[in-house]
Amino acid sequence: MENPGSSGHSLSGPSTGGAGQDSPRSILLVMLSAVGDAVQVLPVASALRRAFPDTHISWVIQPGPHSLVQGHEAIDEFIVFDRERGGRGLFSGARGLFSGARSLRAAAARMPGGRFDLLLDLQVYFKAGILTRLTPARVRLGFDRARARDLNWLFTNQRIPPHPEGFAHIQDQYFEFLRHLGVDPEPVHFGLELTVNERKQQRDFFSSVERPPCALVLATSDRRKNWNPRGYAEVASGLISEFGMQPVLVGGTSEAEEVAARSILAETDGAVLDARGAGLRRLLWLLDGSELVISPDTGPLHMARARGVPVIGLFGFTNPKRSGPYRLFRELIVDGYARQAGEEYPVSMERRGDGMGRITPEGVLAKVALARGRKDGGPQTSRSSSSSSSSPS
Repeated sequence: MENPGSSGHSLSGPSTGGAGQDSPRSILLVMLSAVGDAVQVLPVASALRRAFPDTHISWVIQPGPHSLVQGHEAIDEFIVFDRERGGRGLFSGARGLFSGARSLRAAAARMPGGRFDLLLDLQVYFKAGILTRLTPARVRLGFDRARARDLNWLFTNQRIPPHPEGFAHIQDQYFEFLRHLGVDPEPVHFGLELTVNERKQQRDFFSSVERPPCALVLATSDRRKNWNPRGYAEVASGLISEFGMQPVLVGGTSEAEEVAARSILAETDGAVLDARGAGLRRLLWLLDGSELVISPDTGPLHMARARGVPVIGLFGFTNPKRSGPYRLFRELIVDGYARQAGEEYPVSMERRGDGMGRITPEGVLAKVALARGRKDGGPQTSRSSSSSSSSPS
């Protein structure tokens, strides 16, 4: 691994996998929050485990996404960072950060040499940068300066090279860390599996659902990425009348989701099942048991993709070339981000505030028709050919 101006911090890795002479004894992944991002870190962890089977791999993560990925086969230790434990507000947040840093220093002290050999700062926000800087590590590898927001580049001592086009799909950007280390990310393996008990809960729930289930994800934590409740209601009615499917509301119970759910249930005379709440693991088996998922740009979209479930992505505010489901189901994206049909926009961080308003119920139902037609004979939307692993397309 090379980085100009970083002499004394070199750490090389194998080019094709397998534990080489310079294999790191310990690795720390820094990805604190955002469920979708955490899901996309899983193939990174899996590739590192293939390349370095004897390396101790740790992951510092916040409680929400941890509840989804805990127990993953590639991770030896999760260090749960609960910033809210110290309360809300500036000073309480600072206390939370330094409490997290103490936990990371304690974890580092248990590693050979009293520090992590390699830290991958996969998140570009300020709090991740602070924790990165305060963690004892020989190499702190982060994004190049152009992509490291919140001055995050100041907290690392090595950086991946700039991308020739500026930006890439988020999953590919994480894979740049692997390639910089000489680690092959292929095959892409999420390893987001259901337990035996979760399979039983899934069977029990869906045994009473008589029609093919379609999961509807109603909202994200960023209202600018949300679609409107009336549109969902029209799509739910179409799923029933045109496709003989059973709409199932999934996700959380935030204010936006409550408002949308009430509207949908009222406009469909109770024909829609409301299965929201009870945590991310339940959400995972609900998505996995569905024939189809409809979701805006949020964590459940990437959870569905990780399980190989056909997902219709509703994109308008964020760029689907950067944030869409990775490699699979791209033909099912409802592209409100494009200002006109066929617009050849680049991969970028640009947000388009009017984009979600360009999505129509007719456009969503057209993708449902495509998904159902392809499911009978097309490989990309068939559950039998989609899995938690994928190869380049």
